Amino acid sequence: MKKGIRNWREFVFLTPSLAGVSVFVFLPFADVVRRSFMNAAGRKFTWSANYQAVVRNPAFRLALGNTGRFLLVCVPLLLVMSLLLANIIHFCSSGAKRQWKFLRNSCLLPLALPVVSLMFVWQMVFHKNGLINTYLNLSQDWLNSSYTFWVFAATFLWKNMGYYVVLWLAGLEAIPGELYEAAVVDGAGVFARFRYVTLPGLRQMTSAAFVLAVTATLKSYRESYLLAGEYPDRSIYMIQHLFHNWFRDMSVEKMSAGAVIVVCIFAVMVWPFRKK
Repeated sequence: MKKGIRNWREFVFLTPSLAGVSVFVFLPFADVVRRSFMNAAGRKFTWSANYQAVVRNPAFRLALGNTGRFLLVCVPLLLVMSLLLANIIHFCSSGAKRQWKFLRNSCLLPLALPVVSLMFVWQMVFHKNGLINTYLNLSQDWLNSSYTFWVFAATFLWKNMGYYVVLWLAGLEAIPGELYEAAVVDGAGVFARFRYVTLPGLRQMTSAAFVLAVTATLKSYRESYLLAGEYPDRSIYMIQHLFHNWFRDMSVEKMSAGAVIVVCIFAVMVWPFRKK
Protein backbone atom coordinates (compact mmCIF):
# COMPACT_ATOMS: atom_id res chain seq x y z
CA MET A 1 0.00 0.00 0.00
CA LYS A 2 2.81 2.39 0.90
CA LYS A 3 4.55 1.61 -2.37
CA GLY A 4 1.38 2.45 -4.29
CA ILE A 5 1.03 5.78 -2.44
CA ARG A 6 4.66 6.62 -3.13
CA ASN A 7 4.27 5.87 -6.84
CA TRP A 8 1.12 8.00 -6.93
CA ARG A 9 2.94 10.92 -5.31
CA GLU A 10 5.86 10.59 -7.72
CA PHE A 11 3.42 10.64 -10.62
CA VAL A 12 1.83 13.83 -9.28
CA PHE A 13 5.22 15.56 -9.12
CA LEU A 14 6.01 14.42 -12.67
CA THR A 15 2.68 15.56 -14.10
CA PRO A 16 3.74 19.16 -14.97
CA SER A 17 6.85 17.95 -16.81
CA LEU A 18 4.93 15.19 -18.57
CA ALA A 19 2.27 17.69 -19.62
CA GLY A 20 4.88 20.04 -21.08
CA VAL A 21 6.69 17.25 -22.93
CA SER A 22 3.39 15.89 -24.23
CA VAL A 23 2.22 19.26 -25.54
CA PHE A 24 5.49 20.39 -27.08
CA VAL A 25 7.09 17.05 -28.11
CA PHE A 26 4.81 14.02 -28.20
CA LEU A 27 1.74 15.61 -29.77
CA PRO A 28 3.68 17.44 -32.51
CA PHE A 29 5.57 14.26 -33.36
CA ALA A 30 2.29 12.32 -33.45
CA ASP A 31 1.07 14.87 -35.99
CA VAL A 32 4.31 14.34 -37.97
CA VAL A 33 3.61 10.59 -38.05
CA ARG A 34 0.07 11.28 -39.25
CA ARG A 35 1.29 13.63 -41.97
CA SER A 36 3.82 11.06 -43.16
CA PHE A 37 0.85 9.02 -44.44
CA MET A 38 -0.94 12.01 -46.02
CA ASN A 39 -0.37 14.17 -49.05
CA ALA A 40 1.19 17.64 -48.85
CA ALA A 41 -2.17 19.28 -48.14
CA GLY A 42 -2.95 16.74 -45.41
CA ARG A 43 -6.31 15.80 -46.92
CA LYS A 44 -5.63 12.51 -48.69
CA PHE A 45 -4.33 9.26 -47.19
CA THR A 46 -1.45 7.95 -49.32
CA TRP A 47 -0.47 4.88 -47.28
CA SER A 48 3.29 4.22 -47.76
CA ALA A 49 3.76 6.33 -50.91
CA ASN A 50 5.64 9.04 -49.03
CA TYR A 51 8.04 6.55 -47.48
CA GLN A 52 8.69 4.92 -50.84
CA ALA A 53 9.37 8.32 -52.42
CA VAL A 54 11.79 9.24 -49.62
CA VAL A 55 13.69 5.95 -49.70
CA ARG A 56 14.04 6.11 -53.49
CA ASN A 57 15.24 9.71 -53.38
CA PRO A 58 18.99 9.82 -54.22
CA ALA A 59 19.45 12.95 -52.11
CA PHE A 60 17.98 11.19 -49.07
CA ARG A 61 20.24 8.17 -49.52
CA LEU A 62 23.26 10.44 -49.91
CA ALA A 63 22.34 12.50 -46.84
CA LEU A 64 21.58 9.41 -44.74
CA GLY A 65 24.84 7.77 -45.79
CA ASN A 66 26.89 10.87 -44.97
CA THR A 67 25.14 11.24 -41.62
CA GLY A 68 25.84 7.60 -40.80
CA ARG A 69 29.46 8.00 -41.85
CA PHE A 70 29.75 11.07 -39.67
CA LEU A 71 28.33 9.12 -36.73
CA LEU A 72 30.67 6.17 -37.25
CA VAL A 73 33.73 8.42 -37.44
CA CYS A 74 33.02 11.13 -34.89
CA VAL A 75 31.25 9.28 -32.08
CA PRO A 76 34.03 6.70 -31.43
CA LEU A 77 36.77 9.31 -31.85
CA LEU A 78 34.97 11.75 -29.55
CA LEU A 79 34.40 9.19 -26.80
CA VAL A 80 37.84 7.56 -26.97
CA MET A 81 39.87 10.77 -27.23
CA SER A 82 37.90 12.54 -24.50
CA LEU A 83 38.22 9.49 -22.23
CA LEU A 84 41.98 9.40 -22.75
CA LEU A 85 42.31 13.13 -22.05
CA ALA A 86 40.04 12.86 -18.99
CA ASN A 87 42.19 10.08 -17.54
CA ILE A 88 45.35 12.13 -18.04
CA ILE A 89 43.81 15.21 -16.43
CA HIS A 90 42.26 13.22 -13.57
CA PHE A 91 45.34 11.36 -12.45
CA CYS A 92 47.73 14.26 -13.04
CA SER A 93 45.51 16.78 -11.23
CA SER A 94 45.25 14.45 -8.23
CA GLY A 95 48.73 15.64 -7.33
CA ALA A 96 47.40 19.21 -6.95
CA LYS A 97 49.32 20.53 -9.93
CA ARG A 98 47.91 23.92 -10.83
CA GLN A 99 48.49 23.60 -14.58
CA TRP A 100 46.41 20.42 -14.79
CA LYS A 101 43.62 21.97 -12.77
CA PHE A 102 43.65 24.96 -15.11
CA LEU A 103 43.42 22.59 -18.10
CA ARG A 104 40.50 20.79 -16.49
CA ASN A 105 38.64 24.04 -15.84
CA SER A 106 39.23 25.32 -19.40
CA CYS A 107 37.81 22.24 -21.15
CA LEU A 108 34.46 23.92 -21.73
CA LEU A 109 35.95 27.02 -23.37
CA PRO A 110 35.13 25.97 -26.98
CA LEU A 111 31.47 25.52 -26.03
CA ALA A 112 31.37 29.02 -24.56
CA LEU A 113 32.49 30.63 -27.83
CA PRO A 114 29.87 31.58 -30.47
CA VAL A 115 29.56 29.05 -33.28
CA VAL A 116 29.72 31.78 -35.94
CA SER A 117 33.07 32.99 -34.61
CA LEU A 118 34.48 29.48 -34.51
CA MET A 119 33.43 28.71 -38.07
CA PHE A 120 34.84 32.03 -39.25
CA VAL A 121 38.22 31.05 -37.78
CA TRP A 122 38.10 27.60 -39.39
CA GLN A 123 37.24 29.19 -42.73
CA MET A 124 40.26 31.46 -42.38
CA VAL A 125 42.42 28.40 -41.77
CA PHE A 126 41.06 26.06 -44.45
CA HIS A 127 39.95 28.48 -47.16
CA LYS A 128 41.58 28.13 -50.57
CA ASN A 129 43.45 31.36 -49.81
CA GLY A 130 43.64 30.64 -46.09
CA LEU A 131 46.45 30.15 -43.62
CA ILE A 132 47.30 26.51 -44.41
CA ASN A 133 47.63 27.01 -48.14
CA THR A 134 49.54 30.25 -47.61
CA TYR A 135 52.14 28.87 -45.23
CA LEU A 136 52.50 25.47 -46.92
CA ASN A 137 52.37 26.94 -50.44
CA LEU A 138 49.43 24.74 -51.45
CA SER A 139 46.41 25.31 -53.67
CA GLN A 140 44.05 22.74 -52.16
CA ASP A 141 40.40 23.77 -51.90
CA TRP A 142 39.72 22.20 -48.50
CA LEU A 143 36.11 23.38 -48.19
CA ASN A 144 34.89 22.30 -51.64
CA SER A 145 36.35 18.82 -51.99
CA SER A 146 36.30 15.45 -50.27
CA TYR A 147 38.55 16.95 -47.57
CA THR A 148 35.56 18.95 -46.36
CA PHE A 149 34.28 15.94 -44.43
CA TRP A 150 37.47 15.68 -42.40
CA VAL A 151 37.58 19.43 -41.79
CA PHE A 152 33.99 19.23 -40.55
CA ALA A 153 34.85 16.24 -38.33
CA ALA A 154 37.84 18.09 -36.88
CA THR A 155 35.73 21.15 -36.05
CA PHE A 156 33.09 18.96 -34.41
CA LEU A 157 35.64 17.09 -32.29
CA TRP A 158 37.45 20.26 -31.25
CA LYS A 159 34.23 22.02 -30.26
CA ASN A 160 32.67 19.15 -28.28
CA MET A 161 35.74 17.45 -26.80
CA GLY A 162 35.78 19.46 -23.58
CA TYR A 163 32.16 18.69 -22.69
CA TYR A 164 32.77 14.95 -22.77
CA VAL A 165 36.04 15.34 -20.89
CA VAL A 166 34.01 16.91 -18.09
CA LEU A 167 31.52 14.02 -18.23
CA TRP A 168 34.30 11.44 -17.98
CA LEU A 169 35.92 13.38 -15.13
CA ALA A 170 32.65 13.25 -13.22
CA GLY A 171 32.55 9.48 -13.73
CA LEU A 172 36.20 9.04 -12.74
CA GLU A 173 35.76 11.02 -9.53
CA ALA A 174 32.89 8.71 -8.55
CA ILE A 175 35.16 5.64 -8.63
CA PRO A 176 36.51 4.93 -5.12
CA GLY A 177 40.24 5.45 -4.83
CA GLU A 178 40.49 2.33 -2.67
CA LEU A 179 39.87 0.21 -5.75
CA TYR A 180 42.96 1.63 -7.46
CA GLU A 181 45.01 1.19 -4.29
CA ALA A 182 43.93 -2.43 -3.99
CA ALA A 183 44.76 -3.02 -7.66
CA VAL A 184 48.25 -1.54 -7.15
CA VAL A 185 48.80 -3.80 -4.14
CA ASP A 186 47.79 -6.80 -6.25
CA GLY A 187 50.40 -5.83 -8.83
CA ALA A 188 48.08 -4.44 -11.52
CA GLY A 189 49.72 -2.15 -14.05
CA VAL A 190 48.33 0.95 -15.69
CA PHE A 191 46.46 -0.90 -18.44
CA ALA A 192 45.17 -3.55 -16.03
CA ARG A 193 43.78 -0.86 -13.70
CA PHE A 194 42.17 0.86 -16.65
CA ARG A 195 40.58 -2.37 -17.88
CA TYR A 196 39.41 -3.87 -14.59
CA VAL A 197 38.73 -0.76 -12.48
CA THR A 198 38.17 2.30 -14.68
CA LEU A 199 36.04 0.82 -17.46
CA PRO A 200 33.63 -1.08 -15.15
CA GLY A 201 33.28 2.04 -13.01
CA LEU A 202 32.40 4.12 -16.07
CA ARG A 203 29.76 1.75 -17.43
CA GLN A 204 26.78 3.98 -16.70
CA MET A 205 28.60 7.12 -17.79
CA THR A 206 29.54 5.39 -21.06
CA SER A 207 25.89 4.83 -21.90
CA ALA A 208 24.99 8.45 -21.16
CA ALA A 209 27.99 9.78 -23.10
CA PHE A 210 27.15 7.61 -26.12
CA VAL A 211 23.56 8.82 -26.31
CA LEU A 212 24.65 12.44 -25.89
CA ALA A 213 27.35 12.04 -28.55
CA VAL A 214 24.90 10.60 -31.07
CA THR A 215 22.49 13.44 -30.32
CA ALA A 216 25.27 16.01 -30.73
CA THR A 217 26.24 14.70 -34.16
CA LEU A 218 22.63 14.98 -35.31
CA LYS A 219 22.52 18.60 -34.07
CA SER A 220 25.65 19.77 -35.87
CA TYR A 221 23.85 21.44 -38.78
CA ARG A 222 24.94 24.98 -37.87
CA GLU A 223 28.60 24.06 -38.12
CA SER A 224 28.28 22.40 -41.52
CA TYR A 225 26.07 25.20 -42.86
CA LEU A 226 28.43 27.95 -41.71
CA LEU A 227 31.50 26.02 -42.86
CA ALA A 228 30.44 25.11 -46.40
CA GLY A 229 27.17 26.90 -47.12
CA GLU A 230 23.68 25.78 -48.06
CA TYR A 231 24.86 23.48 -50.87
CA PRO A 232 28.12 21.98 -49.56
CA ASP A 233 30.32 19.30 -51.02
CA ARG A 234 28.71 15.88 -51.39
CA SER A 235 30.85 14.55 -48.54
CA ILE A 236 29.02 16.62 -45.88
CA TYR A 237 25.55 16.83 -47.39
CA MET A 238 23.67 15.78 -44.24
CA ILE A 239 20.08 14.99 -43.33
CA GLN A 240 19.72 18.53 -42.02
CA HIS A 241 20.60 19.99 -45.44
CA LEU A 242 17.98 17.79 -47.06
CA PHE A 243 15.31 18.79 -44.54
CA HIS A 244 16.21 22.44 -45.05
CA ASN A 245 15.68 22.10 -48.80
CA TRP A 246 12.42 20.22 -48.34
CA PHE A 247 11.19 22.86 -45.91
CA ARG A 248 12.00 25.58 -48.43
CA ASP A 249 10.01 23.67 -51.07
CA MET A 250 7.18 23.03 -48.55
CA SER A 251 7.44 19.26 -49.07
CA VAL A 252 5.74 18.52 -45.77
CA GLU A 253 4.97 14.90 -46.62
CA LYS A 254 8.64 14.15 -47.43
CA MET A 255 9.88 15.90 -44.31
CA SER A 256 7.42 13.95 -42.15
CA ALA A 257 8.30 10.56 -43.63
CA GLY A 258 12.03 11.33 -43.47
CA ALA A 259 11.76 12.47 -39.86
CA VAL A 260 9.98 9.26 -38.85
CA ILE A 261 12.67 7.16 -40.55
CA VAL A 262 15.49 9.07 -38.83
CA VAL A 263 13.81 8.84 -35.41
CA CYS A 264 13.33 5.09 -35.85
CA ILE A 265 17.01 4.66 -36.71
CA PHE A 266 18.00 6.77 -33.70
CA ALA A 267 15.71 4.74 -31.43
CA VAL A 268 17.27 1.48 -32.61
CA MET A 269 20.75 2.85 -31.89
CA VAL A 270 20.01 3.98 -28.32
CA TRP A 271 17.57 1.20 -27.37
CA PRO A 272 20.27 -1.10 -25.87
CA PHE A 273 21.27 1.73 -23.52
CA ARG A 274 17.75 2.55 -22.27
CA LYS A 275 18.23 0.90 -18.82
CA LYS A 276 21.71 2.30 -18.23
